[in-house]
Amino acid sequence: MQTRKSDVGVALVERRCGLWVLSPRTQQTSALRIAAARGYEECARHLLLCGAEVDAVVGGRGALHDSVAAPRPSSARLLLSFGADPNLLSSDGSAPLHLCTAPDSLQCAELLLAHGARVNLATRERALTALHVAAGRGLAEHVGLYLRHGADPALRSRQGETPLNAACSGAERPRDAPAYCLVAERLLAAGADPAVAGRKGHTPLHNACGNAQHELARLLLRHGADPTATNGAGDTPMDCALRAVPEYRRHRPESIIALLLEHGAGPVRPKMLKFCCTHPPALELLLNAYDRIPPPDTWLEAVPPELWEEHHEFYTSAVRMAGQPRRLQHLARCALRRQLGARCHTAVPALSLPPALRRYLQLPLEGIIS
Repeated sequence: MQTRKSDVGVALVERRCGLWVLSPRTQQTSALRIAAARGYEECARHLLLCGAEVDAVVGGRGALHDSVAAPRPSSARLLLSFGADPNLLSSDGSAPLHLCTAPDSLQCAELLLAHGARVNLATRERALTALHVAAGRGLAEHVGLYLRHGADPALRSRQGETPLNAACSGAERPRDAPAYCLVAERLLAAGADPAVAGRKGHTPLHNACGNAQHELARLLLRHGADPTATNGAGDTPMDCALRAVPEYRRHRPESIIALLLEHGAGPVRPKMLKFCCTHPPALELLLNAYDRIPPPDTWLEAVPPELWEEHHEFYTSAVRMAGQPRRLQHLARCALRRQLGARCHTAVPALSLPPALRRYLQLPLEGIIS
């Protein structure tokens, strides 16, 4: 049968970088990449012995990138034994170590470092180090490994973020809190600065509060984070915590508000009360931080009728007390807390006072404003 010239381009069989393809289009992968990514160690060995280039970047990546991203430690070990470059950059400027993003990629990261991977090498576009990547994903074991190999926790990305910023920003789900707290502990122990502001001027505390990460915020405050710092938009960590209340209402967001108040955060701008008005415990804490409750016009209409009925006594007491003089006992509480400032969390429990009075100074929730 005679072959038409028009069919030649379609039927053409080309061999490029070790992969046979059925069209002349740009190659997206290679046989070695496929074998490495799927853990076909013997196939990869055969290809390498037949002359496949171990560091060929085909379709944007090399075989070593795919083996650690999969992750396939046996493939990575094989490639490295054949001389693969542990610092080979992909087309987007990522080294293999940047692609160790899964918890079970730890062995791959260990192999790369043992074969000369540069732990502080940054990606081309965003200037992220492997420590940024691991911290942002809550990979505590990876973070510990990189720090032991000389990773610098002070290095900043193109947007100015440190690994600690990345960790506090990445901690978006409450169930991931233990992993991110461990990451932050290791970074802080290695000298990370909790005051460094990153993207949009957010400090780690801004990010932790915006993600309703109570224990992470407590850890940062214990290491000197400033609860009154403002970001690029003029928001404090408390403002970020309030904006998070609607999303994290089921996770007791009032606990992080109480924590900030105990560490010296002051009353918020009245317009911010609208963010927490549908969660009475949070609203109560904030209203009791004022020596005179502001008018409710900034939040009153945002309370759904059914919620008003459910917490009728609380909401009516808040409206009734707006603009009215508070009790002398409350004014004394405000004055003492203002005097203690950021020492409230340690000084109040140490005061030689009756337990009930010490508790009153800590703004207990009573379900009513008086």
